[in-house]
Amino acid sequence: MNDTIAAISTTLGVGAISIIRVSGSNSIEIVNKIFKGKDLTKVDTHTIHYGYIVNKEEVIDEVLVSVMKAPKTFTMEDVVEVNCHGGIATTNKVLELILNQGARLATGGEFTKRAFLNGRIDLVEAESVMNLISSKSESNRKVAIQGISGYVSKIIRNLRQEILELLASIEVNIDYPEYEDAEVMTNNKIKPKISKIKLKLEKIMKESENRKILSNGIKTIIVGRPNVGKSSILNKLLDEERAIVTDVEGTTRDTVEGSITLNGVSLNIIDTAGIREAKDIVEKIGVEKSLSLIEEADLIILVLNNNEKLTTEDYKILESCKNKKTIVVINKNDLERKINLNEIKYKNIIYTNTIDLNGIETLKDKIMELFNLNQLEQKDYTCLNNIRQISLAKEAYSILGEVEKGIQEKVPIDMVEIDIKRVWEKLGEIIGETYTEELIDQLFSQFCLGK
Repeated sequence: MNDTIAAISTTLGVGAISIIRVSGSNSIEIVNKIFKGKDLTKVDTHTIHYGYIVNKEEVIDEVLVSVMKAPKTFTMEDVVEVNCHGGIATTNKVLELILNQGARLATGGEFTKRAFLNGRIDLVEAESVMNLISSKSESNRKVAIQGISGYVSKIIRNLRQEILELLASIEVNIDYPEYEDAEVMTNNKIKPKISKIKLKLEKIMKESENRKILSNGIKTIIVGRPNVGKSSILNKLLDEERAIVTDVEGTTRDTVEGSITLNGVSLNIIDTAGIREAKDIVEKIGVEKSLSLIEEADLIILVLNNNEKLTTEDYKILESCKNKKTIVVINKNDLERKINLNEIKYKNIIYTNTIDLNGIETLKDKIMELFNLNQLEQKDYTCLNNIRQISLAKEAYSILGEVEKGIQEKVPIDMVEIDIKRVWEKLGEIIGETYTEELIDQLFSQFCLGK
C-alpha cells in the first residue's frame, strides 16, 4: 500500500482516447517527470492540464493530464490520469514510461481494493463497481447503482446498529444487575426485537433472490437413474434433439446443457449422467459430477420411472434432493404403473411421458408456479448483488431462527447473547467490517485490470 501503482483503465485497442491511471504518494512526481507542460507538483487538485508525454527529447503523445490530490479521490491517495490518444502502441508506451519512473503495474482490481482498505468504500460498494462494469441488463445496472450509492450498505449497517443496541442492553443487565436505570432485558423483551430484525432481513433476502432469478435465470438440473427419460425430457423442453436418446443405460456420460425462457426468465437446464453404481471410470466421473451439481442447482427435476418400483438408487437420489426446490417427474405414465407413490415424500409431483408432449407443458407450469414467475417483477432494487452477500444474509437469518428457538425454550439470556453476536458478525462480513486477507485478495482478483 506504500508504493505507487499504474494501469491502463480503458479497453486496449484503437479508439479516440485511452486512460492510464496512477495512484499512490509518488504519482504526481512520477508523471511530472515525463510531462511537458505545467509543473504538476504545483497545480491545484482536481484540475486538468494540456501538454505532451515525452521520453527525454522525443514527444510520445499529446495528452490531457488530470491531477487529483488525496484524500478526495477514489483510492484516497494522490491520483493522476493520463488521457492519451487511443491506440495500442501509444498507450503501452505511455504506461511503459510511467513504470520506468518507479510505478508498479497494478494487479486486477487493485485501485478498488485500495479504496476499500483506505475506508473510501465498503465491500458491497466495491463489488457493485464490478457489477456495474459487467452489467448486461437495465435491472443489473439499477441494482449496481444502489450498491455503489451506499444505500444497501446503510440498510445492513442499520440492522447491525439495532443488534448492537440490543447487545449493549443485555451486557448491562449481565454485568451490572444493580444498575436501576437500565431496562431489564428478558427473553420476552428480546423476542419482538429479534423478530423485527429478522423480518427486515427476510425482505432484503427475498428481493435479492428475485433479482438473482431475473438476472441469472434458474439453474435447473435433471437427475435420475439411467434410462428413466432424462435426456428425452431435456429435448422436449428445448424442443430440439440436444441429447442423444437410446434404450441403452448410461448413454449420457457427461452433462448436456440448454436454455429456454419462461415468462422472461431464463431456465438454464443441465441433463446429467444417470446416477447408479458406475461400471467404468468414465461413467463414475459422470455420476460424481451429477451429484455435485445438485448442490449448485436452483431447481431439481428428479425423474422416476412409472413402470418400475423404486430402487436403492432412487431412494438415494430422493434423499440427496430433499433440501432443494424439487419437482418429481413420474415419467413413462403411458405404461403400467408399478411405482409406489406413497413412498415419495415430495409435494411437487407431475406425470409425463416423452412419446408425446403430454406433461411437458404441465412441467413448465409447475416451474412457473414454484418460482412465482407470473408475478415476479423487480420493483425494489435495494438488494444484495451476489452469492457471497446472499449466503451471508442467509446464515445470519438462520442464526436468528436459532435465537428465536432459544428464547422459546427459555435458554439463559447470556447464551442467547452469543448467537445474537454471531448475527452481528455475519452482517459485518457482508459490508467488510470483518474480513480475512484471503477473502479480500480473492474478491478483488476478479476485477478487471485498471479498476
